[in-house]
This record gives sequence, structure tokens and C-alpha cells, in this order.
Amino acid sequence: MYYLQFLLSNLGRKKARTILTVLSIMIAFLLFGLLRSLAAAFDQGAEIAGEDRLVSINKISLIQALPEAYLPKVQALEGVDRATSANWFGGYYQDPKNQFPQFPIVAEDYFEIYKEMITLPEAQMQAWKKNRIGVVIGKALVDRFKWKIGDRIPLMGMFPREGGSTTWEFVIEGIYEAKSKSADTSAMLMHYDYFDEARQYGKGDLGWLIIRVKDPKQAAQVAAAVDALFANSPAETKTSSEKDFAKSFAKQFGDIGLITTLILGAVFFTMLLVAGNTMAQSFRERIPELAILKTLGFSDQAVMIMVLAEAIVISLIGGLAGLFLAKFFISGAAESLAATLPGLNLSTTMMLFGVGLMFLFGLLTGIIPALQGLQLNIVAALRRR
Repeated sequence: MYYLQFLLSNLGRKKARTILTVLSIMIAFLLFGLLRSLAAAFDQGAEIAGEDRLVSINKISLIQALPEAYLPKVQALEGVDRATSANWFGGYYQDPKNQFPQFPIVAEDYFEIYKEMITLPEAQMQAWKKNRIGVVIGKALVDRFKWKIGDRIPLMGMFPREGGSTTWEFVIEGIYEAKSKSADTSAMLMHYDYFDEARQYGKGDLGWLIIRVKDPKQAAQVAAAVDALFANSPAETKTSSEKDFAKSFAKQFGDIGLITTLILGAVFFTMLLVAGNTMAQSFRERIPELAILKTLGFSDQAVMIMVLAEAIVISLIGGLAGLFLAKFFISGAAESLAATLPGLNLSTTMMLFGVGLMFLFGLLTGIIPALQGLQLNIVAALRRR
């Protein structure tokens, strides 16, 4: 009990300094929870077995195209229920900051494959099919840009049109909504036929193939059959689960795991210096008091443990607060990011790893002052009063 009272008294000695130290550690572990959960979500590969939708991309890279002739060959494979394609349009609205997904697709095939995830009223579907420059947009785009059916939307596209212009104009003919929490409603869908005929280059190229299998239990066999069909061809394929494909978009920008590790390494190294300096300063201020404790009969080991315990307690308070904040933020974001990051979650294993890191962090910041307390000479310390 006396040890606990002494510990709490020391923590409250310089309240502003203690609060700032705790807050800095909290921010460090908040970043730890957010970044490691993000990296884990990208690294978590989805098993093909049990998946009813597969995606085939060029084996070299996602940005490499596939020939249009591949689609009917895949559709004819045993075990394939339906196959369609999609391309990346890569445009923006008015300002480069206003970017969102746009996909040239085949209307009926695309909505049939995703019928359990998104829905479009039949009247809007028919109006869309009649208008070559028509598009349908997700509910999220309506909320973001306040668009409505009938609006003409100019986009600056990544692909130039015949003649060299990069301005594409579309008319909104429908608004699709989500039937599943994992559905993405932030995309614009346009007609592939119009896109392919109007673009200046790359005609007949497909971005990727979307395959729905008849039996999810046979998904792995179907994926292997697709890749075997185009083995040793100029454009070999890599077929994986749709979840892995969604994650591959973000991985085009770099190694997420390495990036987060480097960021966290810099953060924790900085915090180690800050917290270590704080603990050393606190120890120096209390040298005479620690000498008195030794005079009263406290052993060298007891003084060392008290100093070390103070560092660990500060680390635990700040670290746990940071992890719980990270858990709160991740829980709020998990549903909205379910389409692209279905594995986003701060797991119990990661939480326990974080707690272990807190103990290690406390030990590293408190070990030097603790050893100084162990070796403290009573006479020399009392002279400093």
C-alpha cells in the first residue's frame, strides 16, 4: 500500500508534465493501433475456397490489360456460371481532388453478378441501356456531389478520346443502392462499348475479368483452370478472390506493411527519447528523497522497482488509452470500408501485443533512472539538498 501511495504521489508531483507525457504515449499507441490494423487488413489474404466471385488480372500487373477475346473463353469453362469484365476509367470531376471510382462495364452482366449486393430500379436500367453516354452512380456519390438523374457530368479522363480530348461527358440515368454492407456505392458505372469505341488507344483491352462460379466449393479449381487456359500466352492471368483484388488497388502505391512499420519506428523512437528524458528529469529531482527512503530502510532493489514501476504505469495509462481510441475509430470505419478492407479490425492478438509493447516501452524509458536508483549513494545524494 505504501509503495502504491508513493507511486501515485510521484505521478502527481508535476501534473502538467505527467499529463503531457501520457498524452504523447497515447498518440503513439493510437497510431500503432490504426496503422498496424491497416497493414494487417492489407496483408490478410482471402482464401479462394468458398468464394463465389473470382477476379482475373494480368499476371504481370494490375495495370496491364487483358485481350477482349479472353472473356468468351472463360465463360465457356466448366464451373463458371457467368463472367464479365471491367476497366478502370481514372477520371475526376472539375478538380483533381474530386476523384472516385469509375468503371466501364457491361450493364446486365455486371448487375447480375452483383445482384445480391447492389440494386437498380428496372426503369432506370432500361433508360441507361438506351443511352450510350448514360451512367449510373452510387448513393454515396449523390450524397457527395448532390447529383441527380438527368444531370450531365463532365469528367477529365485518364484515357484520351478519338481526337485527343480528355474530356468525357456523361448523363446520369440511374442511382444504384447497396443491398449488402460490403457493397461500394461510391462508384460510377458506364457502358464499356461506348468507352471502347470512343477511346483513342487500347481498343479491345479489358482491365480485369469478374467470374461467378456455380459452386463456391469449386472456386479454387475454377481459378486454376482460368490461369491454365492462358498459360504461356502473351497475357497470362492471375486469378484470385475478389477480396484480394480489392486490396491490390491500394498495394499499387507501395508496400503498406513496410510503410507503416517505418512510420511507427520513427514515432516510437521519438517517444522513447521524450519519455526517457522525462523519467530521467523526474529522477534527478527526487534524488534527495530517494536517499531518505534508503536511510529509512528501503532496500536498493525497492527503490529501483519504484522508479521502474512509475515508468511502466505511465506507459500503460497512455498506451491503453491510445489502443482503446484506435479500437473506437477502427470500429467506426470498418463498416464503410468493408468493400475494400473486409479484414479491418484491431484484433485481440494485436491488443495483447500492444500491451506487451507498453511494458517494454516502460522498461526502456525507466531502466536508466532505475539503475541509478539502485546504485544511489545516500551520503552523496543528501549533499544535493
